[in-house]
Amino acid sequence: QVQLVESGGGLVQAGGSLRLSCAASGRTFSIYTMAWFRQAPGKEREFVASIAWNSNTAYAASVKGRFTISRDNAKKTVLLQMNSLKLNDTALYYCAADPKQGLLPASAFGYWGQGTQVTVSS
Repeated sequence: QVQLVESGGGLVQAGGSLRLSCAASGRTFSIYTMAWFRQAPGKEREFVASIAWNSNTAYAASVKGRFTISRDNAKKTVLLQMNSLKLNDTALYYCAADPKQGLLPASAFGYWGQGTQVTVSS
């Protein structure tokens, strides 16, 4: 079993930065694929970024070059550094984990956090 707790969300002006953190429990964290998804009101949940057990990363086109995902296996933590935030980055951000490898859709992730709200204002 893996439990995920996100933190770091908040209100920020457009162009600003936030760093989201996802703290995980479980003994096998280091082998899990970790990812961030987001869901804006009235929209489907969408992929943001993922990081594999070997630290290979993938990003949605809309955040590439602005967001950076990283992991610290010793601390069982995944970070999402978000820079140059835009109004349409406003969403509830979820951390997800799964032992399966590869570029996984949301439906493939077995473990989810409760989400942390990010609101970008003009």
